[in-house]
Amino acid sequence: MGRKRSITGIIFVAWILHACAAFGAGDVKTYARYVPESQGDFAWENDIAAFRAYGPGSRDSGVDSGIDCWLKRVPHSIINNWYSLEYSGKSYTDDHGEGLDNYHVGKSAGCGGTALWLAGRRIPLGPFVKYEIKVMNRVRCVFTLIYSKEISGVVYGEEKTITVERENRLFHVKSVFKKNGVVARGLPVCVGLTTHGGAATTSHSLDNGWISCWERLDDSELGTGVVLLSPVESVVHHIRSEDLDKGHILRIARTDNDGAISYLAGYAWKKEGSIRTQQQWEAFLNNPVMRFKKKN
Repeated sequence: MGRKRSITGIIFVAWILHACAAFGAGDVKTYARYVPESQGDFAWENDIAAFRAYGPGSRDSGVDSGIDCWLKRVPHSIINNWYSLEYSGKSYTDDHGEGLDNYHVGKSAGCGGTALWLAGRRIPLGPFVKYEIKVMNRVRCVFTLIYSKEISGVVYGEEKTITVERENRLFHVKSVFKKNGVVARGLPVCVGLTTHGGAATTSHSLDNGWISCWERLDDSELGTGVVLLSPVESVVHHIRSEDLDKGHILRIARTDNDGAISYLAGYAWKKEGSIRTQQQWEAFLNNPVMRFKKKN
């Protein structure tokens, strides 16, 4: 959530949704696709969670490079069904039995969005400009979202490769950053979580490399988390603001010799039922094995 939606290309929308339904969108699997009928966004999911990144058509829509959580509580694929509901007049911001999108992102990092960290400021690179799907099958999807933005005469780029696997609550990210087309070594980058204007309770573990938010969200509760796999600064940054788009908990990493950082990100929704408290969520993030597996 966090953007006004425009309805365009109705005939094309109907065709793409029909094609996706034929693909078997209701099955239990990993799934990802470009969404031309929603301003060129990109959505992905597995049997536990679903997410969205904002695309080329969103550049003037009040969103940025943050990652949106789609809160699902069923094991089967929901992406195409929710878009189909939207275009039939039933918004996916309401729960029709499978979950809903009530998580605000706007210009924030959302759940694990990246940004540059320059002069002590978070500077995101805007919605992605290109995408490439590399692997997509029932157990694993791999795709790359490409970001680009000119800042003070320098064109910064990010190639964010995301891997989502069945039964893995957290998706994996490897991001490669460039300056004017050249690999950017030692570039300070922040990875963060929105606190929704300070409404979320934040926590972190320096030893295990994670940051977390736990918050009340409508009639349920939500935990979001990031686990840094790259070396990070020892300081956890709290940007305190009542503005929904500005409050964050962040970790800062510097890109390696290949211009890369890597991390995990994801969420636990109380209504889904596997993780129901902040304490369970933090225990999950602390456990190197359970980070990758659904809590039974």
